[in-house]
Amino acid sequence: MKSVKHHSKLTQKLVKSLAFFLVLFISFSAFSQDVDEARQKEGKKLFKSLCASCHKLDKKLVGPKLGGIEERRENDWLKSWIKDNAALRASGDKDAIAIFEEYKGSNMTAFPQLTDQNIDDILYYTTVGEIAKPGQVAVAAGGTEKGDSPRWLLYVLAAAIIVAFLIIANLLKTISELKGAPKTPGMLGQSAELWAGIKKNTFLHVLAVLFGALIGIYILFGTLFQVGVDEGYQPIQPIAFSHKIHAGDNKIDCQYCHSSAKHSKHSGIPSVNVCMNCHKNISEVADDTKVVMDDHTLVKSDLDKEIAKIYEAAGWDAENLEYTGNTKPVKWVRVHNLPDFAYFNHSQHVTVGGVACQKCHGPVEEMEEVYQYSSLTMGWCIDCHKATKVDLKGNEYYAKIHKELAAKYGVDQVTIAQLGGKECGKCHY
Repeated sequence: MKSVKHHSKLTQKLVKSLAFFLVLFISFSAFSQDVDEARQKEGKKLFKSLCASCHKLDKKLVGPKLGGIEERRENDWLKSWIKDNAALRASGDKDAIAIFEEYKGSNMTAFPQLTDQNIDDILYYTTVGEIAKPGQVAVAAGGTEKGDSPRWLLYVLAAAIIVAFLIIANLLKTISELKGAPKTPGMLGQSAELWAGIKKNTFLHVLAVLFGALIGIYILFGTLFQVGVDEGYQPIQPIAFSHKIHAGDNKIDCQYCHSSAKHSKHSGIPSVNVCMNCHKNISEVADDTKVVMDDHTLVKSDLDKEIAKIYEAAGWDAENLEYTGNTKPVKWVRVHNLPDFAYFNHSQHVTVGGVACQKCHGPVEEMEEVYQYSSLTMGWCIDCHKATKVDLKGNEYYAKIHKELAAKYGVDQVTIAQLGGKECGKCHY
């Protein structure tokens, strides 16, 4: 009967251990569920346009920080406050009055035009925050990059190893008891007995070394694969240029400034003369213009000074409306930089492939400060090339080039397409 009792105890320990592991795994799986990107994007868009001039997610600005605000306030209260905070204070709401007094009677703008869904989207953005940039690579490339493993997987692996280790230790302890070894009473005694058994068991030592080596290799390779990956890189530029204002609000086409992208390997850095095409007549911004940079907000007086930097670089005398000839270069800091061994041709992608700029560079029209949106790793490029098909035979660009070469050399287009050498090498490589 003693043996049966011990077997029953063994079964209970196994069941409890497996149940613990299952609950732990489900918890991590639930935590790792994807963010609703469409809703996050809509909430971010509204937040940037309506809230960002006074609020940040992670710190206090003009108003309080809004990250995780739904944990501190009820949803209905927040909707009432956002739509008309003055009316909420007038109703005698103590929290609304306390906030008004805390910020020394500073009135928050009311947004009665926002629907409940609009506010819910904004609040969703304040809850989930920015989508991690590695996640943005997945969006740009059309899928999760194969070289990257989600962080939660490492946690689950570590938890599985610990649980497996404890299960084996419990099994060995129970087997020892079945063989007649004395059982130490109390939790402290059981822990000491278990630890003593672990120290004596060679099999557990080998398992610990193997698991430790696997985790070490996982971390090492994960670290090595991130060397040279500058995703999220956002340097400080000499002029506070807002792509959101230019490409977003004013709908300036990317290739108006980066005109080389259609015809050459490089997209090109626009010269200051391109800026002056517009800014020769635009010396200041609108009164209500605001640009939210990293940790501060630029208003009209600040942004007018940025335009003055363009005039200084171009040698433009805004008072006398003439060029002085005293020019100086704008020392822009490069954001995207591929390794020397990687050949990338903008014209092949933009003109031939018809790839939109946002595919690689992200939603530039929404960025105040441009940052490296994609990882630009070889795996990221390969994933995109696997999913993207380009019909070279029926491509209008190639058909035009073949026709021009046929007329130049007096041969048919099929022969031109099959020739090697300098001419064909411009497109086929």
